Amino acid sequence: MSLEELWQAVLAQVQLTISPANFTTWFKNTSIVSIKDGEAIISTPNSFVKEWLEQKYNKQIFKTLRGLNEEIKNIQFLIQKAETKSPRREFFMPEISQLEFPEFKTDKETNLNPRYTFENFIIGSFNELPSAAGLAVSKSPGAIYNPLFIYGGVGLGKTHLLQAIGNEVIKNFPKKRVKYVSSEKFTSEIVAAIRSHEIENLKNKYRQADVLIIDDIQFLAGKEKTQEEFFHIFNALYDKNKQIILSSDSPPKAIPSLAERLRSRFEGGMIADISLPELETRLAILKNKSQERGIELSEEVLNFIAINVPRNIRELEGALNRLMAYQKIQTQTLGLEMAKSLLKNLIFAPNKIINAKKIIQGVAEFYDLKDRDLLSESRKKEIVRPRQVAMYLIREEMKGSFPFIGRKFGGKDHTTAIHSCRKIAKEVEKNEGLTEEISLIRQRIYSA
Repeated sequence: MSLEELWQAVLAQVQLTISPANFTTWFKNTSIVSIKDGEAIISTPNSFVKEWLEQKYNKQIFKTLRGLNEEIKNIQFLIQKAETKSPRREFFMPEISQLEFPEFKTDKETNLNPRYTFENFIIGSFNELPSAAGLAVSKSPGAIYNPLFIYGGVGLGKTHLLQAIGNEVIKNFPKKRVKYVSSEKFTSEIVAAIRSHEIENLKNKYRQADVLIIDDIQFLAGKEKTQEEFFHIFNALYDKNKQIILSSDSPPKAIPSLAERLRSRFEGGMIADISLPELETRLAILKNKSQERGIELSEEVLNFIAINVPRNIRELEGALNRLMAYQKIQTQTLGLEMAKSLLKNLIFAPNKIINAKKIIQGVAEFYDLKDRDLLSESRKKEIVRPRQVAMYLIREEMKGSFPFIGRKFGGKDHTTAIHSCRKIAKEVEKNEGLTEEISLIRQRIYSA
């Protein structure tokens, strides 16, 4: 396997675990430039990306590389401009790369990927409302549904829909200035602007937008300075009837550590959710994407993927990526048995096994807490409620006994577990907000 193929294989796996927006932001123009004495050298386009990969994705990249090449014992990142890498890329892979990542083909001005359109966006009952709202916004930006807030679990197509709206606006109104950005990129820009004393210039840049689209807005939670600056940008745009479109993994009321004034702004427009796609829709998505990418798969292979990858669209794409890579390398038709073999790690992955630790971790992350907070003796309201939810989920998802649940929370008496589970079960019947929160936590746990 060449260095190019090795890095493409790494990217294919990383792509399954993060949003397309973040994948584009942090992995574009990266590559492996050498492997020597067990150390892989990964090139990055600038110091900012280098620092972010080292801090956020170091372990994931190393683990993935190690799984593909056991001789790799360490990784290092270096800064190398994209232009200087092209001869090296041609040397290792002169004909065609193993995989293509269309997420990287973005417009420099808008950050939009022209590939994401309404024409290739599959609409079903699971996303009908946000799709209709997005189409309406694209025909009359700033006039209705402002802001438009779209939420749903990981890998359900939020990024595709947001970018489709932006591209449709440009098609309908070529002179309008559209700006798309992930919240992580937005936050990093705020931090850099504060350091360089250019925060006003940055705010002015965003205030120039006619349509501002921010993906994964939940990552602003807890970042007080970023929230403050975004609040001013939001108000400036809103007062001028400029369109604001946001996405999140949960509704505004369920985003922890979000300033109340921002929560109020988000709830002032249209809120629409994307749920899990049903089998027929998953099959339609697979057929559409395989046709789009020029890969021919039999009906039985597509059915196998659709049935066995039910959780989100990103995993469906991941399955297609693996099969596409095999077909490009082997140049032969893929049968069902080979497809099962290639996808066995994805479909029967150990991380689908749910345990108490994973549930506690998922609940803690959702409520912006630490695992140890839920396991502590604290009686603070903001900790007691999530702890009760975690106990309830262990009971529901694992059928854990009450003594078992008590032991998982620092040896608490089983009567505490009984009280917590019954309390949440009773409240779920009446409280739609809590039901929604638990549904989102389930999605988080099973997609982890």
